[in-house]
Amino acid sequence: MSTVVCFHAHPDDECIQTGGTMARAAADGHRVVLVVATRGEHGEVVPDVLADGEALWQRRIAETFEAAQILGVQRVEFLGYVDSGMMGDPANTAPYAFWSADVDAAARRLAAILSEESAEVLTAYDHHGGYGHPDHIQVHRVGLRAAELAGTPVVLQATMNRDHVLAGIAEAREAAEAAREVGDEVTTPLDAPDFDIPDDFGEPAANITHAIDVSDLVGAKRAAMVAHASQIAADSWFLAMDDEQFTRAFGTEWFIRTGGTRAEGVPFLESIWA
Repeated sequence: MSTVVCFHAHPDDECIQTGGTMARAAADGHRVVLVVATRGEHGEVVPDVLADGEALWQRRIAETFEAAQILGVQRVEFLGYVDSGMMGDPANTAPYAFWSADVDAAARRLAAILSEESAEVLTAYDHHGGYGHPDHIQVHRVGLRAAELAGTPVVLQATMNRDHVLAGIAEAREAAEAAREVGDEVTTPLDAPDFDIPDDFGEPAANITHAIDVSDLVGAKRAAMVAHASQIAADSWFLAMDDEQFTRAFGTEWFIRTGGTRAEGVPFLESIWA
């Protein structure tokens, strides 16, 4: 049995980015540990979810444990930093904000868990945090430094396959247009005038080393998302997708192995242990 530690910025990031991989590792008999840097205090709250007097951070911790149980995670730890908000927010430099934390100090806290668990694999994020969120960027910095300190041999940077996403958007728009041509009424978030994929979203396929097929585990991944009810509304775009659309969007999880490359024409690696 091996151990994988998945390091994330906020509650709900874990199920969206690596939920299938965590469930796969757990189902295969490996030990899965989830470490979350912050409690997600600055998340946008779904209306009417919190009880009277309930703090968002309290709910998000509870949601994380519920989602972790669904995914087969054996241990959950919070590093205790404060959510930094989006880039440029005053929260970036508030006391105990993760974005402004000393990287080595935070890395030592994570490294202690890696060493205690004798982790063979650590997942973090790519160098720009997938889309430029400050806490996600800090996960990259802290995660890679912690692996150095602990001697963790494999570090995988969770990312999104930009080429795959753009191809999926194009296909969805073509399908919607074809439906409209035969008289069907079709509305999709992709029609919104402000819908766009930022230039710093994900990584091109050429930079990615691993593609983990979790299509048979999307049910657990969706259930874990549902557990994060304070952040992911039941009628959100994520959860409103039909099974085919959801599998297309979330059925593969993408990683870049730190220090690794994939030559042109070489298939993606299909296991985080490779």
